[in-house]
Amino acid sequence: MKDLLNNLVDSLREELKEYGEMLALLDQQQEMVMRRETQDLLQCVQTINAQVETISVARLEREQRQRNLAWMFGLAEDAPFASLVPHLPDEYKPLVQALFQENNELLKRIQRRARQNHLLLSRIVELMQRLFDPFFPGTRTTTYDVTGVLSGTGLPQHSLYEAVG
Repeated sequence: MKDLLNNLVDSLREELKEYGEMLALLDQQQEMVMRRETQDLLQCVQTINAQVETISVARLEREQRQRNLAWMFGLAEDAPFASLVPHLPDEYKPLVQALFQENNELLKRIQRRARQNHLLLSRIVELMQRLFDPFFPGTRTTTYDVTGVLSGTGLPQHSLYEAVG
């Protein structure tokens, strides 16, 4: 049982580390946008996408170890984390609960930061579209769809050079 518990603790720590890495990348992305350092923004997005994959692997590993522990305690394989805690030895409860809580809090911070970055980047795209509107009059209409999302027909299929020339 100690091996399964230690495996779960290791997985929770790994997941926490990867979430921390993601938050740092999102902070970096936000700083790049705020300082208008767009030349490295694409690389940052690619790094964030790679980190999403790393987090997925860490999460799957933790979930598997959580299922193993649930099975050992005679619980359903998909038993929620809270139902595992009462079965843990007393010396593990505070550590496992703290790691799980920290993971959840960090995940919430990541979600907030990702939403903020998405709004910033969406605003930049909208401003760039407005910048090019005079070059392509009447080709883009901006409307809101049924979900309240701003949509438009986009830029025309010809290049800026063709439009000006």
